[in-house]
Amino acid sequence: MTDLVGDLLRRVSRSFYLSLAVLPRPLREPIGLAYLLARASDTVADTRLLPRAERLRHLATLSAAYAVAPGGPDVSAVARACAPLQSHAAERELLERVAEALARVERLPAGDRAALRAVLATITEGQRFDLERFPGEDAAGLAALDTLADLDRYTYLVAGCVGEFWTRLHIAHRPRLGGWDGAAMSATGVRFGKALQLTNVLRDVPADLRHGRCYLPARELATLGLGPRDLLDPKRTPAVRPLFDRLLRDALEHYDAAWRYTLAIPRPEWRMRLACAWPLLIGLGTLAAIARHPNPLAVERPIKISRGAVRAILARSSLAVWSDAALRREAGRLRAAVRV
Repeated sequence: MTDLVGDLLRRVSRSFYLSLAVLPRPLREPIGLAYLLARASDTVADTRLLPRAERLRHLATLSAAYAVAPGGPDVSAVARACAPLQSHAAERELLERVAEALARVERLPAGDRAALRAVLATITEGQRFDLERFPGEDAAGLAALDTLADLDRYTYLVAGCVGEFWTRLHIAHRPRLGGWDGAAMSATGVRFGKALQLTNVLRDVPADLRHGRCYLPARELATLGLGPRDLLDPKRTPAVRPLFDRLLRDALEHYDAAWRYTLAIPRPEWRMRLACAWPLLIGLGTLAAIARHPNPLAVERPIKISRGAVRAILARSSLAVWSDAALRREAGRLRAAVRV
């Protein structure tokens, strides 16, 4: 059987696995388990072959199980209902091994266990919000968030909260972070997560529209004389550019905060530095590619940077990790390419 926080995690998330693998060993278990359990509940929420009411019920079962010690809700029923419907073998295996992951959570130190349960409670709240806010499964049932505040709340629930969790665990495990102001760094960590999630939102607009979800707020669209359905017409989407560019700028401001977080990490904590720098550099590269595209809302496939570009980012940042100036140059080069 494959290792949970190793091969299985790599198979369900190649990008996150990069950061996990470079972390100091004591942090890999709690952070890896948190990711796997969040991915399991997200997989349940996305199992469109099941009626929405059933998905919400299974999601509630997982959320309750994540919150208590073993002996709580029976997660095997979730696996029986959802695992056979997954086309991805690794996601089937993940659902079948949720109970094993929860058993490993119980072996964590009490502080790590509490932090893990707190972040999973927030993430599953975000997944439930998503299912309830978007009742359709395709463009015929398209619905939109109402306001920019709704979008900000969503990015916190599904990603910003991870910055708090990440900060809490690192302060607990890494003595060199003893001088950190936990509250201030957690707040900056929230913006780290929001930067990455807002990048995902902007990258995935066309695919989300086809699945009945519009994360571009309806009130902001209305100021441009548009409604969510107008985004399905490639001829109308150029009119969305002012809102799209505003969100690109918001994302850049979050990235600036995330870099302040990364550069506040003591240089001897080079593993943590790399684990933070890699997703930020890849995210900025993705944001630049989105900004360059003449009509990013009309693409058939999500805009991504090439594997070669990712490899180059990993290589350059691995050499630059010891130098604040070198990391700033790497970030600045990619940030300058996001022209809005």
